[in-house]
Amino acid sequence: MTEHVSVQQDPAEESTTTTRPITSGADAVVAALEAAGVDHAFGVQGGAIMPVYDALYHADIEHVVMGHEQSAAHAADAYGTVTGTPGVCLATSGPGATNLVTGLADADMDSDPVVALTGQAPSTLVGKDAFQETDTTGVTEPITKTNYFATDPDTVGDDVGEAFALARDGRPGPTLVDLPKDVTQAPAEWTPGDPPRPAHVEVPDAADGARVDAAAAALAGAERPVVLAGGGVIKGEAWGELRAVATEFGLPVVTTMPGLGSFPEDHALSMGVAGMHGTGYANMALQHCDVLLAVGTRFDDRLTGGVETFAPGATVVHVDIDPAEIDKNVHADHPLVGDAATVLDQLRDATPRSPDAAAWRTACEEWRDEYAMDYRTAEDGPLKPQFVVEATDALTPEDAIVTTGVGQHQMWAMQYWTFRHPRTWVSSHGLGTMGYGLPAAIGARLAAADDRSVVCFEGDGSFLMSVQELAVAVREDLDVTVVVLNNAAIGMVRQWQDAFFDGRRMASEYSWVPEFDTLAEAFGAKGFRLETDDEVAETLRAALEYDGPSIVDAHVAPEEDVYPIVPSGGDDAKFALNGSQLADL
Repeated sequence: MTEHVSVQQDPAEESTTTTRPITSGADAVVAALEAAGVDHAFGVQGGAIMPVYDALYHADIEHVVMGHEQSAAHAADAYGTVTGTPGVCLATSGPGATNLVTGLADADMDSDPVVALTGQAPSTLVGKDAFQETDTTGVTEPITKTNYFATDPDTVGDDVGEAFALARDGRPGPTLVDLPKDVTQAPAEWTPGDPPRPAHVEVPDAADGARVDAAAAALAGAERPVVLAGGGVIKGEAWGELRAVATEFGLPVVTTMPGLGSFPEDHALSMGVAGMHGTGYANMALQHCDVLLAVGTRFDDRLTGGVETFAPGATVVHVDIDPAEIDKNVHADHPLVGDAATVLDQLRDATPRSPDAAAWRTACEEWRDEYAMDYRTAEDGPLKPQFVVEATDALTPEDAIVTTGVGQHQMWAMQYWTFRHPRTWVSSHGLGTMGYGLPAAIGARLAAADDRSVVCFEGDGSFLMSVQELAVAVREDLDVTVVVLNNAAIGMVRQWQDAFFDGRRMASEYSWVPEFDTLAEAFGAKGFRLETDDEVAETLRAALEYDGPSIVDAHVAPEEDVYPIVPSGGDDAKFALNGSQLADL
């Protein structure tokens, strides 16, 4: 067993226990899931995991059979993102387990809570190249918070329970339990209960008081303060505390891409998303601030550009629950290690006065006007993807959940959808996994209340990587709407080739793509085709109102690019709003 991150249990938390007799290791595995409150799981059957599935037959857990194990991990990831509790995925040994790897790496990069259960060859055959044997714990050790190789049917339930707690508590992330078939088939005696807390594990709650006071003094004395809200604000359910600090002290708020929804984008203090494809005004605010209150962000390269040019004049206050993130990429003048909600409350109480920042807020408003997000349209011109995103947003409730794949469509969804609530943006950030959107929509749909809209934006290239999951959406009768922004290319690659490789479009364009609306009908979904502006409202409304999975094949302008853009490793203050500006950078 390897452990990389500390956690603690909430002793007040009650568990749900099974009333069925536990007679095998597999029974103990399933009872541990039920004790943790698991009600959905995603997976693909197979020989080595079959005893666990047999135990699931009698469980009060709804299992969704996915088309591919990678999609099972993505669906579990999205389920955890929407609910805040770990999603569960299952796979058999060998290729089943290795197919989970991309999904687990994705969850690890984005700190998403996932529990993976994998079958394994009988322990007597492990190390002997048995059928479908893989060193699953060895393969997944670098991309999980903790993983376990189960050895005893009487303790395997504790392994699963602890894996669930570790995935959820502290900085969330994926965990894995590898289950040899002889362990799950063997007789077992086990009583469900709270998993034992490892003696050495601990999660900080409140930050050091003296450091909080120093950070509060810096904030009060600022003339150009900015809050940078990262994904940790949502993981730590600290959006209320964040809003209280920002509004009480008049602090403009910039978000990272994983932090979307942590602060309402229609608020007067919102500056939108920063980074490579963030808003020009968000990047200007970051680059010119004198105090940066960064909460739950790892300062990745897509946010910072060149670290040496990032927020060059700022005193940095960095709040994070994981001490490993402090000074990893950006030096923290005031490191505050602790739970985001708790530390923000500490800062709010310790800050003696609001900073004198009226002039700064005016400057931020001027940047918002000067660098407003827009795009060019022409009468009888090709359909613009930005318009499709905006129109979909206008037709859905403000609590709609948006999932995406990875590529240009992801950036347009980030830029042109107005996010007002946490846990409404579900995407692949750090790993950038194409094909994430559809299985994520499946997980999000099952995690959300029935009356909430779930919209998935995909690109044609990304969609083809997981299109088989349409069968799952139809089989489970899931009300999801997938909008494919179809430009017959791997658009982001094509854009970079045009910008940085002298237009050599190697392996980035398709000479032919399927008719996705027709393909949807073949799967049993409802297909729609969208080609012109005047069709947008009617077509999208019909797709959204369809009670079941629908696919909108939106044929968008093939040459449309994503702007603003900061070249990789560049200065965030030097962004391009169009191609001619990019050529001058």
